Amino acid sequence: MSAWRRLSENTIFLFPSVILTLVLGIYPLFWVLRYMFYDYPGYGEQLFVGLDNFRRLANDVQFWESVKNTFIYAAGKLIITIPLSLLLAVILNGKLRGRGLLRAIYFMPTVISTAVISVVFYIIFNSYNGMVNQLLLQYSIISRPIEWLGPKYAMLTVIIVAAWGAVGNYMLLFLAGLQSIPNDLYESAAIDGANAGQRFRYITIPMLGPVMQMIIMLAIIASLKGYESIMVMTEGGPIGRTEVMYLYLYKLLFPVSTGSPTVQQIGYGSAVGFATAVIVGAITVVYYYFSRKMSRVF
Repeated sequence: MSAWRRLSENTIFLFPSVILTLVLGIYPLFWVLRYMFYDYPGYGEQLFVGLDNFRRLANDVQFWESVKNTFIYAAGKLIITIPLSLLLAVILNGKLRGRGLLRAIYFMPTVISTAVISVVFYIIFNSYNGMVNQLLLQYSIISRPIEWLGPKYAMLTVIIVAAWGAVGNYMLLFLAGLQSIPNDLYESAAIDGANAGQRFRYITIPMLGPVMQMIIMLAIIASLKGYESIMVMTEGGPIGRTEVMYLYLYKLLFPVSTGSPTVQQIGYGSAVGFATAVIVGAITVVYYYFSRKMSRVF
């Protein structure tokens, strides 16, 4: 087969993906970059305002509050998800009876719709007749119902729900990494007198280094961009305690939720979208820089 023919075949196979990327990725991006400098409610005249949208963004207290909430949400989700995923992967990688069924059970939340999960947990954490409060009251752990979706505990609740939905996915990735580690290393270490903790510290963790870097990267991006379960459970409330960046952006572009602007704001929403993308990208770059040194730590 000639080089020209191979190139032609590769081009044919790549052509649909290139077209989809241009139409659904690059083309909309140019429109977003254009709308950032306009006051446009989604219909009618497009009024050029220059940098006014960015000046408004710099003084938008609600946006910067959403940035703070996003960091809290992402940090809480990562603190729960990564260690728990690794622990489950280690347990289910061992010679455990019914481990195939357990793997499927823990992975199940990943394939269930986020909206469905959020509705179920909204019912479970209901302040008055939710299952959580009923159990706590039944065993006299609390004396009165807790407002899990109130100002004090709403962020904790949505973090727990998000972590529950993400653990199975990262567990599977950790499991794949564990199964790629040769058993000979563990056998040699056991012969040399290393206990289980030492084998985990000096063999498992270093060998999982590349996989762990990828998992943490995916978890950071997903946590910073997550908003679906929050939108269903709290809509960013109460009083903005769970408002995250992408939920705030969604309300600007699709003002249908409680607390949304009454007018669609395509221009300002484009500026907010650009700012959120820059923030997520900057955090990703910083993590990538430090992740290159992770191999030296382990």
